Amino acid sequence: MTENYLERLFAHNHWANQQIIEACSNLDARLLDADPKSATRGSIRITLWHLVAAQQNYLSLLTGSVPRSSWQAAPDFDQLQKAATMTGEGLIALAREEQAEALKEKLQTRDGDLVSPWVVIVQAINHATEHREQIKSMLSSLGVTPPNIDGWAYGEAAGAITPKPT
Repeated sequence: MTENYLERLFAHNHWANQQIIEACSNLDARLLDADPKSATRGSIRITLWHLVAAQQNYLSLLTGSVPRSSWQAAPDFDQLQKAATMTGEGLIALAREEQAEALKEKLQTRDGDLVSPWVVIVQAINHATEHREQIKSMLSSLGVTPPNIDGWAYGEAAGAITPKPT
């Protein structure tokens, strides 16, 4: 059996989301709610909330079975972590071959549009990546070193990179 690269993409996405949430969980409220000194709109707290809520929406659209949070205010880090874990693991499971077979029909968005499932999958990965990078930029502008969450870092964390023998 060949390796499931879509599953790996979602595994990286999940890992990177966990890393950025963890990095931000130790910040004080002043930094979490600071106005960004960049083209980014919204604070770190608001961007994290948006990232996780959107992932819930993408998984819900793809599976039709994931409850969306009805957060009226920004969730605390335990709630963010729990929601990010549930949806991250849900997307990984969806990418497994037996689950992916169900994604053959177009999906109906809340706006009534019909969309091919692959578009939602691309958007889920791209959307999270964009917002993680925005958060990293905001962290840097606040003098906080952001986590390294690129593909190489994930490959190392997952044990998929073997150093050259010396």
